[in-house]
Amino acid sequence: MRISQEIFPRVVALIVSISKEKKPNVMTVSFLMPLSFEPKYLAFSLSPKRYTFELLKKNPQFTFNICEKNLLEVAKICGSYSGKEKDKFELVNITPEKSTFIEAPSIKECPISFECERELMEKFGDHYLVIGKVLKEKVRKEKFSPLLHKSGDEFLEIK
Repeated sequence: MRISQEIFPRVVALIVSISKEKKPNVMTVSFLMPLSFEPKYLAFSLSPKRYTFELLKKNPQFTFNICEKNLLEVAKICGSYSGKEKDKFELVNITPEKSTFIEAPSIKECPISFECERELMEKFGDHYLVIGKVLKEKVRKEKFSPLLHKSGDEFLEIK
């Protein structure tokens, strides 16, 4: 049994990184966690097979965008295609929003976004742990129902 089937539910986020040509890429993650209150640090797990991994090796800036349950289809699609081949902002019709301190945009449709700079990217087993220091947070909505993930295409709802 995969660990993702054993430890759930997990909140879903969309990570936006940016290429050297300044093209943003969106990736869905659910292996994530807060690390520190002050200063704020966030972490997520990333496979080295992903395009986002390549981008984060070259540019340490990213946004960490929390999904609410109405973004289920967005999360599924952004987790199913590579940004090397598709512009996922166009594909799912989400709005990039200019960040204050970094080049990577946040996602306007997400209730909370964090502008981050990678401070650590270290291998653990078959994934890398990416730790980012939060440079700015944008809270668009305080009360919302987060999108929760179990494994693969299985998502859950709080009732």
